[in-house]
Amino acid sequence: MMTNRSACLVGVMLALANVATAEDAPATAAKPAPASSDHAAGDRQTPAALRDAVARVRPSLVVIETVAGVTPGRAAGLRNPGEGPTTGLIVSADGCIVTSTFNLISNPRVITVVLADKSRHIAKLLGRDETRKICLLKLDDVHDLPVPKLAPRSGVQTGQWTVSVGVGYGDTEPAVSVGIVSGLNRVGGRAVQTDANISPVNYGGPLIDIEGRVIGICVPLSPGGRDVASGTEWYDSGIGFAIPLDGAETLIAALRSGTVVRPGVLGVQIAPTEDRTPGALIGAVAKDSPAGKAGMKAGDRVIVCDKEPAIDATQLRTILSRHVAGDRIELQYKRDKEIKTIKVELAPAPSGPQEQPPP
Repeated sequence: MMTNRSACLVGVMLALANVATAEDAPATAAKPAPASSDHAAGDRQTPAALRDAVARVRPSLVVIETVAGVTPGRAAGLRNPGEGPTTGLIVSADGCIVTSTFNLISNPRVITVVLADKSRHIAKLLGRDETRKICLLKLDDVHDLPVPKLAPRSGVQTGQWTVSVGVGYGDTEPAVSVGIVSGLNRVGGRAVQTDANISPVNYGGPLIDIEGRVIGICVPLSPGGRDVASGTEWYDSGIGFAIPLDGAETLIAALRSGTVVRPGVLGVQIAPTEDRTPGALIGAVAKDSPAGKAGMKAGDRVIVCDKEPAIDATQLRTILSRHVAGDRIELQYKRDKEIKTIKVELAPAPSGPQEQPPP
């Protein structure tokens, strides 16, 4: 019967024998694993895929030219805002074109549109959305214009490829910038964020996916301002925004009817406070404002807005930024120890530059 010690000795001798056998065997050079060609092929195919994507949307891309109008001031060190030519995108076969309000900042007297076939047409401005920085132009006496495919908004994901396309400042061929989707539901839930370069060259042009489908319209946006030029300070910075077109049918129909969508305000000033009491403390209420008409007073503390807790002034502004003038929302506020519930219709925000939109 083999003892434990004998078993150990046998195991050691077998191990040594295996080592000797391996050392005596002729050496053979280790063959490297065959390199995968997937990455190399992908590197070669990506530029071709991007060119194909741009080619798919190119027939729907238009050049917008403007004549006369007010001479605007410069924005963020750029040339005069709205100096053409600029970019737009066909969204209906009968001649509706979406572009950025930035491109019409000068309120031009005459707007002309050059289609992909080089034909030139007079356009008229129908409606505009000042919260999304988009507007709708219309060409008469045209039909069967090429309408691009839209990327389903529900399928847009962070990290996916994006391509911004524009023909701003007179370029004969589209300027192209490649990036990824870096954020969803930004700026009050209105925009997709991308790190593709976005600037006046492509404001009003499409942000497309790798299949050439339109994700949205490139616009200058800023969470902290609503002036028509706010957001241009981030141009080509890797922080760019596009307004999704999928699901925007109701908005486009409203713009087609001449609707002007403006930011909505409650009509209050928020008082600074250092305490940690939840809610936004009201410092003043504008006369004849929605809040004033509903009976709110200085010293009230808003605790719920649109059925969402208003933890502080920042949260109240965030909730209100999702709404536009004419929207009816429900508020709960606390006065002394009493909690009141009211419904108000938001009023149009005052016109003119506003670095920080009031609630």
